[in-house]
Amino acid sequence: MMDGAGQPLPLTEEKAQSGTVCTTCPYCGVGCGVLARSNGRGEITIKGDKAHPANEGRLCSKGSALGETTDLDDRLLAPVVNGAEADWDSALDLVAERFQATIAEHGPDSVAFYVSGQLLTEDYYVANKLMKGFIGSGNIDTNSRLCMASSVAGHKRAFGTDTVPGLYADLDEADVIVLVGSNLAWCHPVLYQRIAAAKKARPGMKVVNIDPRRTATSDIADTHLSIAPGGDVALFNGLLAEIAAQGAVDGDFVANHVSGFEAALDAANGTDLSVTGLSGEELAAFFHLWIGSEKVVTIYSQGVNQSSFGTDKVNAITNCHLATGRIGKPGMGPFSVTGQPNAMGGREVGGLANMLACHLDIENPEHRSAVREFWDAPTMPEVAGLKAVDMFRAVGEGRIKAIWVICTNPAVSLPDADGVRAAIEGCDFVVVSDITAQTDTAQLADVLLPATGWGEKDGTVTNSERCISRQRGVLPPPGQARHDWRIICDVAARMGWGAAFDYSGPAEIFREYAALSGIAGKLGRDFDISALAAISDRDFEAMAPFHWPLTETRQGGRFFGDGRFYTPDGKGRMLALEVKAPASMPSADYPFRLNTGRVRDHWHTMTRTAKSPRLSQHMAEPYLEVHPDDASRLGLLPATLAKVQSPQGSAVLRVVVTDRGRKGEVFAPIHWSGQNSATGRIDAVVTAITDPVSGQPDSKGAVVKVEPFEATWFGFALSVDDIHPQSAYWAKARAKAGWRTELACTQTPQDWEAYARGLFGLADAEAVTMVDARRGFARIAFHEGGRLRAALFAAPEPVAVARTHLTSLMGEELDPATLSGRPAADRPDPGATICACFDVGVNTILAAIQNQNLTTVDAIGAALHAGTNCGSCRPELAALLLSATQKEAAE
Repeated sequence: MMDGAGQPLPLTEEKAQSGTVCTTCPYCGVGCGVLARSNGRGEITIKGDKAHPANEGRLCSKGSALGETTDLDDRLLAPVVNGAEADWDSALDLVAERFQATIAEHGPDSVAFYVSGQLLTEDYYVANKLMKGFIGSGNIDTNSRLCMASSVAGHKRAFGTDTVPGLYADLDEADVIVLVGSNLAWCHPVLYQRIAAAKKARPGMKVVNIDPRRTATSDIADTHLSIAPGGDVALFNGLLAEIAAQGAVDGDFVANHVSGFEAALDAANGTDLSVTGLSGEELAAFFHLWIGSEKVVTIYSQGVNQSSFGTDKVNAITNCHLATGRIGKPGMGPFSVTGQPNAMGGREVGGLANMLACHLDIENPEHRSAVREFWDAPTMPEVAGLKAVDMFRAVGEGRIKAIWVICTNPAVSLPDADGVRAAIEGCDFVVVSDITAQTDTAQLADVLLPATGWGEKDGTVTNSERCISRQRGVLPPPGQARHDWRIICDVAARMGWGAAFDYSGPAEIFREYAALSGIAGKLGRDFDISALAAISDRDFEAMAPFHWPLTETRQGGRFFGDGRFYTPDGKGRMLALEVKAPASMPSADYPFRLNTGRVRDHWHTMTRTAKSPRLSQHMAEPYLEVHPDDASRLGLLPATLAKVQSPQGSAVLRVVVTDRGRKGEVFAPIHWSGQNSATGRIDAVVTAITDPVSGQPDSKGAVVKVEPFEATWFGFALSVDDIHPQSAYWAKARAKAGWRTELACTQTPQDWEAYARGLFGLADAEAVTMVDARRGFARIAFHEGGRLRAALFAAPEPVAVARTHLTSLMGEELDPATLSGRPAADRPDPGATICACFDVGVNTILAAIQNQNLTTVDAIGAALHAGTNCGSCRPELAALLLSATQKEAAE
């Protein structure tokens, strides 16, 4: 909200006096406002902020569970050098000395920073300033390269700058919303609920879901188009051709404000639509709906961006909006939703290797000169640095000899993750700043620097609709942890540039880049928040969310509705786009296409979400979705294990047999690392192929072979204490009173009790056993003082026990029925968690449906609260309701 002078209004006195801190969620790019309150003992309570424009009080399951993720169990609390705890001065001295020595001997391009969309904008800004303006290299890139680089490149090709044209308000006003490559219900649940609310208020609104898989998002869709992988350019080329054929081109807008129309249309007219995998009827219906509804918003996400031609996909979408003039007006336009909380902020301050701060271009001499003069910098690179995949390839080849990884985990998240891990391990000097030493990347570092995390940090973030919000500290920094901006500035000072990095706090950094944005605005750039260049520390502390730009003459709003773009001729560009074949095609050796993505309740590599037991209950281990026909042909049974292999690497995952995907295509989630699974790092399987324009990896296009993983026994273990299995397959997750672990081995123990004692580290605990060695069954429970400490359930096939019930017994008085694996009649098993927000299990829901005669999802919500918060589980509730209804009808 703004005052009459266009300044962000401060927080209300009521909130300031209550001890409640207004901050921002650290997960996806929706940028939800959060109200956090500390009890003074390191615990915080969480509510959605009804005053925040992004979410108006809604939170998803992850955001609601933030208070469960701030413990210090695995926190890095002091610097570590070569495996030994060190003081800050010696650690920072070493970092500065090694980077200086490397630059002196091998030049500035021999060092690199790899940063993160989870950094605050002020952290990002000083990292970019240090690398580009003072070290003199473009070698700073970010894990945002993995999620939105194709959108950045597509925006710049079409609009001249990386500008998101619209606002979330457009979702309320649109008559048609087209979702392309976006499982919004799981990945951006608050936006999904916003669309659901708009559709309920205006039943005539139509939603089209374009995705090779049927996902939870399909539940809201009037039409689901199961497009063939890589068919997006062809689909939107076909739409463009039909726009012209039906006379739906906005002739005045195109003539006055668009270039490249004829060439784009010629390419579109030559497109073979069969590559979409859609029928003529499906294509005709989609084209008719899109063309016949002026207020159309096309939302796209990773299914578009994570491709070897993702930039072309983005421009195929923007072509259609430019041709019809449906851009920058209420209820219409292309809309990129980002996967990280501050991907936009990083773009604004030059966190990508091919950008300068404030959307200025690194290869533009005028832009370079302006930034160098503003920073009073000794140097400035004239060419872009190495993008993420190329950066770690250069590390592996020895061209980059020192790298600083900040707030991210590339040994898990980058494609060819095994190769990336080997590159980091072989690098001369590796620095990692993070909140924990327990990541795959941190364990490879020469120097570990303890950083603050969410709940402790202070600064700004920008969401997918250009809304800048404050993230504020609720808890004090633990141990010796320091803010990332401070760590970077401390190193810069030791390298001789202290005066340029002598900031008193994030407010001073914010003022500096706000002032720089005014220079960018005068150079014809879109990002300009120069009205805040003189904001006081007090007003920065109280700053409420606002949409950029924010200048003396303009605040927020949409872009391009007036036909003014940021290209040299001031016109939007349409591009002639050739339909390209996917970079990797299935073959006899690798017959399946692998799609990857997120699950509902986890985030990235689970450094934060894995701390919450309820977030781990919905999906507790890595899995592979396989079509029933493929599973039958391969001999894969539900809940068994499958080995997935590509030329790059392999993974072993739990089998989920489902028709959600197409035959010949498999799906696996991205979140599991070496810290919580033995073989679940799916990016070890993904090929390091990138889009030639954006540098974004083709994370959804690997080709693989799939075969059964032959285990001699399967197990389920529960324990009060964390365990470290040595099994061929294991995956562990937090439970309410301990840990739960899935196991599978290729050799059967000769002595089950001895094996279990070694697994749990319980040499002296009393044991209760049920072992049938001949049949390969074993059930062993350990107790101390009569209370359950651990239990192992093993069998030659996947173990069928009531997992949620069993994990609830940990630490309690030993129940004689424990080894049955089932609850007694007086203790119902809630079953696998469906609603993580309210911790409601499948058995509880089915019982309520039957006993209370519930007939709608809303009725389930009224009875159990399930589905009434973020709504991500509503599609599953609907499926359970349908299943129960069909079962009753059959009986």
